[in-house]
Amino acid sequence: AIVLKAYPLIHTMATRTRGTMVCLVVLQPVAGWVVPVPRAGQILLVPASSAQDSLPRASSLISDPCWRAEGLAAIDAHNEDLCETLDELRAQSYFRFYSVDLLKGCNYFPQSEDECVSTCELYPADEEDIPSAIKKVDALEHEFELDAWVRWDMPSDDYYDIYENREQFTAYDGSKIWKFIHEKICFPTSGYSAGLGSTEGEVWQRDFNRAVSGLHSSISAHIVQGMLEKKESGGEEAEGVPVVDVEYERRLGRTGENAMAIDHLYFGYMLMACAVREAAPRLRATDFGVDACGEADGVKELVEQVLANPILNDPGVGVAEKNLRRHALEGAGSQLWQARLRTRDLLRVMDCVQCNLCRLHGKVGSLGIATAMSVLLGAEGRGGDSSRLHRVEVAALLTTLGKFANAILIVSEFEARRPRQMTL
Repeated sequence: AIVLKAYPLIHTMATRTRGTMVCLVVLQPVAGWVVPVPRAGQILLVPASSAQDSLPRASSLISDPCWRAEGLAAIDAHNEDLCETLDELRAQSYFRFYSVDLLKGCNYFPQSEDECVSTCELYPADEEDIPSAIKKVDALEHEFELDAWVRWDMPSDDYYDIYENREQFTAYDGSKIWKFIHEKICFPTSGYSAGLGSTEGEVWQRDFNRAVSGLHSSISAHIVQGMLEKKESGGEEAEGVPVVDVEYERRLGRTGENAMAIDHLYFGYMLMACAVREAAPRLRATDFGVDACGEADGVKELVEQVLANPILNDPGVGVAEKNLRRHALEGAGSQLWQARLRTRDLLRVMDCVQCNLCRLHGKVGSLGIATAMSVLLGAEGRGGDSSRLHRVEVAALLTTLGKFANAILIVSEFEARRPRQMTL
């Protein structure tokens, strides 16, 4: 049974498709919306809205019946506020500078230099812009742990500004990298159900794959947004940019390469939000230095705003964390080393990305996912010690949450571009 608490129930319709019950739930319809025909077993949620001109929400496309409607409602209601706060937070020095080795070679498959793209050029930040405290703490905290969730690059004098160099469309084709990730680093789908899973031992592997797929969806969302911005700017920048709506459908749509791309985007977002909530003691104990205005408490105030956002404390969002731990404890236990091995490989395979801007964001996003797993699962599935998180892990955790939050805004905006006509 699924209990809908967050939405005013207006209309339900049930029908059978090839002998399987399909349930369509319409919650306060907004004139001009398109309601897609649900697949067999799909529960389609159309969020309530008091304004007739409200945008359709990406959560209306969620097809996994495991989702809690109130969790999706919390994201729809508060994601924009959280995204604004996180964007302001990511502008602070503590969260924007990363020492990344962009010269490291690929150890997974042969490559040729002609795959590089000129728009991917990236230069280190000016030394005077990087607080000395960040360099000092990164050098002190860097250590080797044999079976860790994370293995980050050795810090050097070269730091890159991820806020100044935003995630965008560069024309680099990373499909080979993602094919390798899904086929070689993620758990093989032949050994378990790619859907809901038939046993707990199978589901924990699916959870890992969905989190990685969610990161892929987040990156795809920023790429298509970058395409749209170049198209709208016109001139030379618009030349050679693919048809944006076609690319959106291919990368994120229900008829595209991954019909569950948006589901996994939400799943990853929920896990990131839960991990940030679990890391609250570490965040509150951290000296972030001064903010952009030179105020000592400015960054802490932004962090408190993030921690107070209803998304992080919503029980429906928390279901993702509870299920992840339950699946790990019941099905994985001591087998979690297999997931830790994969997060380390996920970080290393980003060295095969031959676009420096893409590599930077791919590595930070992968670090954010790995850090979230370390916080939520730890060594045996019961949760990790957030007090041991390094500066770069804390920064990547909040940065990646911001990436997911912004990706959901992008998806909602693209869904609003579809023809606006209510069909039931």
